Formats: sequence, C-alpha cells, structure tokens
Amino acid sequence: MGNRLSKIATRTGDDGSTGLGDGSRTAKDSLRVHAMGDVDELNSHLSVLLCEDLPAALREELLSIQHDLFDLGGELCIPGYSMVTDEHVARLDGWLEKYNADLPALQEFILPGGARAAALAHVCRTVCRRAERSVVALGHAEALHAHPRHYLNRLSDLLFVLARVLNRHAGGGDVLWDRSRAR
Repeated sequence: MGNRLSKIATRTGDDGSTGLGDGSRTAKDSLRVHAMGDVDELNSHLSVLLCEDLPAALREELLSIQHDLFDLGGELCIPGYSMVTDEHVARLDGWLEKYNADLPALQEFILPGGARAAALAHVCRTVCRRAERSVVALGHAEALHAHPRHYLNRLSDLLFVLARVLNRHAGGGDVLWDRSRAR
C-alpha cells in the first residue's frame, strides 16, 4: 500500500490535484477521485447507521463491510492494484441469503422509511448505488478490476434487505408504496 499520511495539512492539493497511493497525482475532480470519495462517503454513512440499536451479529457484519470498503478505497487509489476478491463478494451473498430467508416476499414497492435505522440503511443503499455508478464510470475510462463493481452491486442489495430487517427489529414492517393514493 502507498505512503501513510504523517501530516494532514500538506498544502500539495492547493493546485486542485491529489496524490494517489502509487505516488502519482491526479485532478481532484477525476473519475477516480469521485469513485474514491463516493466509497468514503458510503463508509461514513455506515458509521452513522452503526450508532443505532442493531442486532449484535449485524453490527459485526457492518463493521466488516466498513473494513472491506476501506480496502475497496485502497484499490481505487492505486491504479492497477487489487484488494477486493471473490471472497468479499461471496460473503455478501451469504449475508443476503441469511437475511432474505426470514423476510416475506415483496408484493409491492417499498418506500425508504420506517424505523430510523432502516431509513439510514436506505440512505446507505442510495449512496452505495452512487458509488457503484462512479466505479462503473471509472471502469469505462480506465482499466479496473470487476470485483469493486460486483461488491458495490451486491452491497446495495444487502442494504435494501437490511432496511427491511431493521424495520422488523424495531417492531414494524415495510413502508409500502400506495399506488392508489389520492393525487
């Protein structure tokens, strides 16, 4: 991994560029920096979700995801580097299977809401989708491994499922979209 920061106020970014993990510099508005920023924002939103009352196993899984996202950010910050693997994606698939097992089938679209923790999971889901779009855009412009894209796609699905789980954990259920409401 690249250099560790020994001081934060380096002033090297005053020209609108930032350093990557391989020592190169790129514009702060580059696709790579957008992708790194969106992944970092997702990780920060997960930290807010972790402030809520959560089942212990879910808390540990979310902490593991935060570490994975840090790895993903590391991969994005070093062109050509790979940190996210099939195992990362498979772990998300396992959690999806586990949490989906006890949920009723959806008969209607759901709104992002319900309990505070569920609403925060939905915010994380939407930020995750943005991070995924940023990684896809970067992959169109530069060579990029597929695992980060797969990971974010699976994570957004998991966050949707977790929102449903968290509504039940809080004693509620899904907030259904009412297509027949008065307009």
